[in-house]
Amino acid sequence: MSDTPRQRTTFLGLLPLPERNAVADALRTETIGGLVLLAAAIVALIWANTPWSGVYEQIRDFHFGIPALGLDLSIGHWTADGLLAVFFLVAGIELKRELVVGELRTPATAALPVIAAICGMVVPAALYAATATAGGGSPAGWAVPMATDIAFALAVLAVLSTHLPAALRAFLLTLAVVDDLGAILIIAIFFTSELNFWALGGAFAGLVLFYVLQRFRVRGWWWYAPLGIAIWALMYNGGVHATVAGVAMGLILRTTRDKGEDATPAEKTAHLLRPVSAGVAVPLFALFAAGVTVSGTALGEVFTSPESLGVVLGLVVGKTIGIFAGTYLAARFTRARLNPDLEWADVFSLAVLAGIGFTVALLIGELAFPDPADAERIKAAVLVGSLIAVGLAAVLIKRRNAVYRRLYEEETRDDDADGIPDIYQQAGAVRGSAGSDR
Repeated sequence: MSDTPRQRTTFLGLLPLPERNAVADALRTETIGGLVLLAAAIVALIWANTPWSGVYEQIRDFHFGIPALGLDLSIGHWTADGLLAVFFLVAGIELKRELVVGELRTPATAALPVIAAICGMVVPAALYAATATAGGGSPAGWAVPMATDIAFALAVLAVLSTHLPAALRAFLLTLAVVDDLGAILIIAIFFTSELNFWALGGAFAGLVLFYVLQRFRVRGWWWYAPLGIAIWALMYNGGVHATVAGVAMGLILRTTRDKGEDATPAEKTAHLLRPVSAGVAVPLFALFAAGVTVSGTALGEVFTSPESLGVVLGLVVGKTIGIFAGTYLAARFTRARLNPDLEWADVFSLAVLAGIGFTVALLIGELAFPDPADAERIKAAVLVGSLIAVGLAAVLIKRRNAVYRRLYEEETRDDDADGIPDIYQQAGAVRGSAGSDR
């Protein structure tokens, strides 16, 4: 038996080139979408606090659809139940990619981000529950502070004009992907209405057909678009939140390339829908979900109401402690060595940034508190908590931006203009560039 010590892996080191390219493509669109999301949220807040707030409410509450199919919804519900299904479809595709070719494909690489994400969900939920219980409030909102809004976080980074290394951005993306999976499981399990098993059976049959079409390499949007809409409608009528259908279809889409295939169905779908998700679906949801009345009384209730205070503490304190402690302990347990160019303070900054819980937090807030007055307070708490996280993260990240800029320039330098960063060609080897994202 060899006495050679086990080799230590590098945490937040240089990504393989195919993984770096895939992450860069995903984050580029999410960043642009995040800026649109910020603009939509600001418009909603201003509009809801002007003399024309009644017009905003009339538009948000206007109903249309097909009543015979159980789809007579308000515009606000169409954005939450319909457009967010596109967002979760893209999230499902990204999760599938991570599981097949990304950071989650092997237990060794998946351990750190998965443990960090789980801790980043459990601690905020526990902190909310403790705060609400201590103040005599409702425990119904325990899931509100659990999810990280990747688009919002990336928009903040864009506004700060920072240059986070690809590994830090990939870690943030992986955290958000696992968060999204946790959120959709929570929505499916805990926030369902009365179940219609016939409709759910139809949705399940549709998903089986979707899988069979993928298995037998059937191509053509005219097969999948009507089938996807039918699955979504059946899932909605089945009593399970319709966004579950989006994740399910995203996980079914094939992510491995056949011989001679330029792009997989998952890659093609993500390329087509990611701009729609980031630039249309999520901003429209924000436009009709973030319009809360902001007044001195309302802001005061954020810090005096046990439910609202629980959300703020969960996002700002719970997320930070959960993600940082989970990452640090997992790294110690797995003998992972932090990238020598970075410090644990960088992981802490990222943990603070992950306290931005906007899109999914607002969605769960609406589901957990059906009463509009309660939902308004929870939405205000999500906004306040996210803004506090933004402010703290901005200070911490800008403090290290000179280091990030140097690492970013090293990662992207391509003096020979061959399309491959020079850092991947050092020592006569191209790290990870020989493969393809299949």
